[in-house]
Parts: sequence; structure tokens; C-alpha cells
Amino acid sequence: MKLTPGAMSLAQWRDIYQGAVVELDEAALPAVQAGADAVAEILGRGEPVYGINTGFGKLASVRIADADLATLQRNLVLSHAAGVGAPMPVAVARLMLALKMGSLGQGASGVRVETVRMLEAMLAKDLIPVVPAQGSVGASGDLAPLAHMTAAMMGVGAIFVGGVAKDAELALAEAGLAPLVLGPKEGLALLNGTQFSTANALAGLFEAEANFRAALVTGALSTDAAKGSDAPFDPRIHAVRRHRGQAEVAEALRGLMAGSAIRASHLKGDERVQDPYCLRCQPQVMGAVLDLLRQAAATLETEANGVTDNPLIFTGPAVALSGGNFHAEPVAFAADMIAMAVCEIGSLTERRISLLVDPVLSGLPAFLTPKPGLNSGFMIPQVTAAALVSENKQNAYPASVDSIPTSANQEDHVSMAAHGARRLLRMNENLRAIIAIEWLAAAQGCDFHTLTSSALLEAARARLRAAVPKLEEDRHFAPDIEMAIALLGEGALAGFDLPGLPEILPRL
Repeated sequence: MKLTPGAMSLAQWRDIYQGAVVELDEAALPAVQAGADAVAEILGRGEPVYGINTGFGKLASVRIADADLATLQRNLVLSHAAGVGAPMPVAVARLMLALKMGSLGQGASGVRVETVRMLEAMLAKDLIPVVPAQGSVGASGDLAPLAHMTAAMMGVGAIFVGGVAKDAELALAEAGLAPLVLGPKEGLALLNGTQFSTANALAGLFEAEANFRAALVTGALSTDAAKGSDAPFDPRIHAVRRHRGQAEVAEALRGLMAGSAIRASHLKGDERVQDPYCLRCQPQVMGAVLDLLRQAAATLETEANGVTDNPLIFTGPAVALSGGNFHAEPVAFAADMIAMAVCEIGSLTERRISLLVDPVLSGLPAFLTPKPGLNSGFMIPQVTAAALVSENKQNAYPASVDSIPTSANQEDHVSMAAHGARRLLRMNENLRAIIAIEWLAAAQGCDFHTLTSSALLEAARARLRAAVPKLEEDRHFAPDIEMAIALLGEGALAGFDLPGLPEILPRL
């Protein structure tokens, strides 16, 4: 894939996250060279410029001699490589490298062409730095994580090669690459920026999209299993409220249930007047989730194509301007929105599972087992889903409302975007397990009916039944859940062509 700095779609970033080979658009190189030339011109004037010939943060007033400029940049990287915790996932770290290349490739960071080429080479050779995931507060850039990334480029630290961590200098040598020697400002340009937070937020967005689509399918299957009504999905209801996402979700649910013999069997004579909210209000809840994910996506697409280091270098005339593009508040807000959306998908899904195992509400055998009492059936899977929902609720507390001063109060307000974004993969893993349990429960519920569901929902049930048989007697339940989770991870339901539902995210 060609990476065109400043002009990448979310679909392209998703492809990179999923492993697409990346090469830099050659048209970007003149701007990069112009930025490097501007740095040289500024240095030639002998003016003090933050991060080029001064100290950093609270030490910005300390002037650095020309002979020490290379040492200044190296010291910056090594001193800032102070992260802790488990390494960030390789796919996310790979996306982070690509985001940094896209930012530096716009020429406003003052780095040399060979520095951008180093990022490109590492991506091409699948050399992914080992980056501890904890240590950024999401302002002044994701300093610690990006310092570990940069240190690996310099041959310090470790690099994943084929998923195995190796000494960075050895890994570079085996790949035929020389360690990067930083020029003026380059350490600062590589460390400043929101690429760690943005990569994690994008990964969370992409996983949330897949989970959203899967939950629409399992939600419709649960509605049929409980002999729920599709009348609440009537387009007239949603047209008068005017929310785009709500109307689209209702149309998708109608399409998913179209032609269901189960639904047709209780169109008349059903004593129930209204279904519980977890069935009836799916368009309202999932539609709001859809709108929220789209808003977060728009923010992250803008951020991913932006330049977020400091100071920024402009030409004609050559000037370095100090600002605050490294402050990740937009990413923090987007991550909080995604977290809330993920939390709500799981909350609604678990309520449907609870409905299905309750014979009073569902009209099905207690806990979805043919012989309740002797068998516990889906009793504890529902408890597991409830536990995961509560865990996600606890994780969904907004990160963006927190701040703590750092760097001797020079950086006195920070975004907390890094951990706000980093939690999203864990939350999506929880959500995938909740959806997997609903898939199992809804399929089991439909198994008790003699009539069939719609063609689309029968396809969803058949996909599961090909791997997990109907629960006739109690058995070791965990493997069933693990199999359903694995199928969801492979996109078994996310790839469904949902009638009336356009692509969830812009240009995806």
C-alpha cells in the first residue's frame, strides 16, 4: 500500500493495522527535504530554537553548543525511554510506525529523508519495536512509548522479528539496516506526537466496528429466539425521530428478520403487547452507538493525517514555531466515545442473554436446556457475560476528564489519551466474548422452535452449528464459548451484508 502523508483514509489505516505492506509515496520526499533544509538554515542563523539547540521541557532555557547537538538528540531518546508494562501489541505498534511516517512525511517536522526512509524500511522488513505500553499521559506527545520506538531505530532496546523479541542492534544488522544516527531536532520530532494514542484508538475503533456488526446479527437472532416483534423496527417510528443511525439500524434489523417463519407464526394472537427494551429499543441504542462511532471515526481520521510534533518547521522563510499539536485531547475524547459505545453494546447484549435464559420472559425452557434441574444449561454463561459487562463499565470511566501536572509543572494539563485508548482492545475482547455467548444462547433458543428463521439468521445459526453442536446435556462449556469467540474474531458475523446499513465508518 502506498502511504500518502496527510491523505490516508480510515480503510487504509485499517489495512495497515491488519498487516498490509506499506511504502511511502515518493511525492512526499521534496517536502521532507525542504523541512530538513529549513532546520539547517535556522541553525545557521545561530538563533536559540526549542528542541533544536536548547534543552527540553523545563530545561528549554538551556542553550546547547553546536558540537553537542547530536548528543542532545540521543540523550533525549534514551532518557525518555522510561516506559513500563507489557509490550503494546505488534499490530498496534506497526500502525504507530506508519502513523509516525505519515506525520513526518509532510515536511513540517524538519527530519531528513533518510529518517523517514528508516521507518519505511522497518515496516517493509516487519521489524516492529518492542514498546512498553504504559508511561504516556497523552501530552507533549506520547513521549515514553515513542522514545522506545525511536531507541529501537537507533539499535537500542528490542525489536520483534516474526513475533520474537530480539536485541535491536542485532535485528537491524540481520535485516541489513544500520542504526539511525539522529540529526538536529530528529529525536524531538520522533518523540513528540500522538501516534501511540492514535494507533491504540484506531485499533479500538476497528475492533468496535466488527463487534457492532456482529451484535446486530446476534440481536436479531435473539429477537426471533424469544419470538419478539419486528414492529418496533418499522421505518415510520424512526423517521419521526430523525436520528440517522437509529433509522439505519432499524432497517438492518428488518432486513435480518425478513422472511422469518418464526416471526410470521406470532404476528397475530400474541398476548404480549410490547417486548422488553433489550429487544424493542435495539434501533435506539445501537443507532446511538453507530452515530457515536462515526463521530469518533471522523476525529481519528483527522488526527491520523495530522502533524503533531513540536516545534513545527515552516519554509519561505524558514521558521520554527512552538505550539501544542502534541496535546492529544481530540484522541482522548474519541477514545472515551468508543469506550462508551463498546460498553453499551455489551450491556444491551447481556440483557438479551438474560431474557433468553428466563422462561417467564422468553417462553423457552429455563436456562435454555431441555432438562432444567438436572442440567444448568446457560446459567453460568449468562453470569460470565454479566461479569464482563461490569468490567467494561468500570473501564469506561472517561479518561479525558483526568489530568496530572508533569515535567515540573511545565506540562500542567495533559489529556490521558494514551490509557484512554489503550483500554479499548481489552474492552473489545470482553465485548466479543459477550456477543459470542449471545450467539450461542440465541442459536440454542431457535433450536427449540420447529419453524425456521430468516435466510440470513439461519446462515448465522448454521455457521455456529458447524463448529458447536446444540446443547442437549451439560458439557464442558468453556470450549463452546472459545470457539464462538474465535469465529467472531475471524469475522464470521461482521462480514454479513446487512440490508440497509451502509458502511459504519467513513470510507471504510
